[in-house]
Amino acid sequence: MLTDFAMYTALGIALGAMGGLFGIGGGLIAIPVLGLWFGLDQQIAQGTALVMSVPNVFLALYRYHQRNKIDLRQALPLVLMSFCFAWLGAMLAVGVDARVIRWGFIAFLLAITLYNLIKLYRLPVKPVARSGRGWPWFGVLGAVAGTTGGLFGVGGAVVAAPVLTSVFGTSQVVAQGLSLALAAPSTAVTLLTYAVHDEVNWIMGLPMAVGGLLSISWGVRLAHALPERMLRGLYCAFLLLCAGLLAIKA
Repeated sequence: MLTDFAMYTALGIALGAMGGLFGIGGGLIAIPVLGLWFGLDQQIAQGTALVMSVPNVFLALYRYHQRNKIDLRQALPLVLMSFCFAWLGAMLAVGVDARVIRWGFIAFLLAITLYNLIKLYRLPVKPVARSGRGWPWFGVLGAVAGTTGGLFGVGGAVVAAPVLTSVFGTSQVVAQGLSLALAAPSTAVTLLTYAVHDEVNWIMGLPMAVGGLLSISWGVRLAHALPERMLRGLYCAFLLLCAGLLAIKA
């Protein structure tokens, strides 16, 4: 039992550092790892990853806000719409076959990776600290990201970050901070929905959460130290790794 706790905590430390680096709380990489190495089906893997993600997202959000103040006028519509629509996505997820969800998640990751790669190699646009787009557009993004995050158990940050950089014109670090603001309430309501439907392994998830809380600040510091282009390139490689691990399990 103690050995298992130590193993899950160590896993949480590794995943938490990556979550802080990419502004996603660590759940995205946790899902394929839990499915491939521990044999969990897709819904339980997503629910268990959320146990780690929820506290990690809130801590990462705090750290990002310390280093780069998050604009509440941008964050609030993202947060409110994401919170409402995450519940809808989570309710859809718990009623769908695990294999369908897994392949849908793989396709989703590949699409996000392709989008990021196109954005990485096209003519650069000077990033801004605050987007000129109005709050209704942030609300629309929050609704889409919340639904997707609830469906796949990743909080919606993976959707929001590339859209914020390419469509809204923010820097990668600003986008990741806003994405964490969006993800914080949506991951919480998604976890609650999965837990009510008994799609969570708490014995694994709680020590992973402890490990993630110990390491996520390291990733946040590294994210602010890396060059913009390198951070985006690493993000693409990270998404491809997650898709590849899921495909092996599928």
